[in-house]
Amino acid sequence: MLDVDILIIGGGPAGISAAIWCSRLGMDHLLIEEKEMLGGQLGLIHNRIIDYPGLQAENGEEMRNLFVRHAESLQCRYRVNTRAVKIDGAGKVAVAETGGLKTRIGFRYLIYAAGAVRRKLGVPGEKEMFARGEMYSATKDSHLFKGKSVAVVGGGDRAFEGACLLAEAGAHVYLIHRSERFRARQAYLSRAQSYQNIRILPNRRVKAIIGEDQTEAVELIHSSGESCFLPVSAVFVRIGMEPNSGLVQHVAGTDADGYIVSDGYGKTGCEWLYAIGDNCLGPLYSSIAGAAGQGAAAAKHIASRLAGEHARTVK
Repeated sequence: MLDVDILIIGGGPAGISAAIWCSRLGMDHLLIEEKEMLGGQLGLIHNRIIDYPGLQAENGEEMRNLFVRHAESLQCRYRVNTRAVKIDGAGKVAVAETGGLKTRIGFRYLIYAAGAVRRKLGVPGEKEMFARGEMYSATKDSHLFKGKSVAVVGGGDRAFEGACLLAEAGAHVYLIHRSERFRARQAYLSRAQSYQNIRILPNRRVKAIIGEDQTEAVELIHSSGESCFLPVSAVFVRIGMEPNSGLVQHVAGTDADGYIVSDGYGKTGCEWLYAIGDNCLGPLYSSIAGAAGQGAAAAKHIASRLAGEHARTVK
């Protein structure tokens, strides 16, 4: 069994920032990340990042590399390909799995930075579509759909931005949304409406994704109950994110959407649990800079608590 003062679950910007501050403050820590590399959702960003103070990157991969190099320069301890599978709140022990081998990790404080995952439609054919590897980026893969029809599902910024990128590459785009009210900023709405090859279809839901070896069509159902089939070569699901909070819901309070409730330091209602990043912030307030700030705040708050515990111990 491994014991650390601070266990960090999640290797996105929030978790990396927390690890950097743990190292800077001389605190015993370990960050575990289930994917093969750190960075979280940074790897999904293919456009320029221009809103992080003092640092601009051509894409998420470049920013991820900068974050990782920074963490490694401070000797931050981390393990990748390591998935937390259980949290024992009573014993303050996490069970982590690496390559089928399970390890028990004891901790004094847990910083939960597991982020959010893409929300799925949950309709027939979606699982099979993803299993075939049909998970496309509108930035990197738009050239594949020149002259083809595609469906973009969603009503927010990412859906509208993706639709515009695909339209610019010459695709015929159906933008499908469940209502006639869109969350996207007006600039994206106006931009999408300017393309003749984007057709906005409000008040419709995807009922099924059709195709054996590849996507061939989507079945839509209108709010009136009328259904139809649209021939498409790909479906871009852009219906937002959902918090990856399931592992700690038994000890942490969550809101109606499943986001962990925490204060300005990341502290939750559980005395040893901190939650930072996208698993406690909805998409409206999510940002790389905000996540990094939360990581710093959580680490510094824990440092002050550990210092207080040490002071009481040596009296």
